[in-house]
Amino acid sequence: MADDFSIEKAVEQSVQIPEQSPSSFFTQLKGFWLTFVTMFQVKKVQTIQYPEEKALTAERFHGRHQLNRYDDGLEKCIGCELCAWACPADAILVEAGDNTPEAQYSPGERFGKVYQINYLRCIFCGLCIEACPTRALTMTNEYELAENNRGKLIFDKEDLLAPLRSGMLQPPHPMYPGTTDTSYYKGEVTGTHPSQEVK
Repeated sequence: MADDFSIEKAVEQSVQIPEQSPSSFFTQLKGFWLTFVTMFQVKKVQTIQYPEEKALTAERFHGRHQLNRYDDGLEKCIGCELCAWACPADAILVEAGDNTPEAQYSPGERFGKVYQINYLRCIFCGLCIEACPTRALTMTNEYELAENNRGKLIFDKEDLLAPLRSGMLQPPHPMYPGTTDTSYYKGEVTGTHPSQEVK
């Protein structure tokens, strides 16, 4: 009995709740005044009429991926699979193929024969971009990737390849004459050569 009494007394002494008095009328008035003034402030409206108007994206926005080409049209991807290894979501599938003199798709010995990105899994972190040794993979500012069919969100190589610009030739075609793959990596090839056209 004595132990119970001492415990209750100790609890009462250790827990002292301070009394709270209501804040002054002036303090309450300051709070109401801030709310009242904010109601009538003219602020720039952030709403846009999407999809008729589209918001500009930031310079470093992480959007849909793109497989790039060299200035003569050869693909930059060498099928090294470093992007697939770097992907934390396991969203990238790469299978390499061997270049031959009759079918040269990229400078050097290999090219990305199969390239897929599963946008159902991709988290747009950009680690694949950092891992790419030839700057073959970059991210665009395209963000409209919604589909009503899940299969359409697995992009193949044809969906990801950059379009051919003026002066580029559709691979396969031979490398620029007198160059090696190192010349391409250093940026020494700046256009097509007549001998590159496949006849």
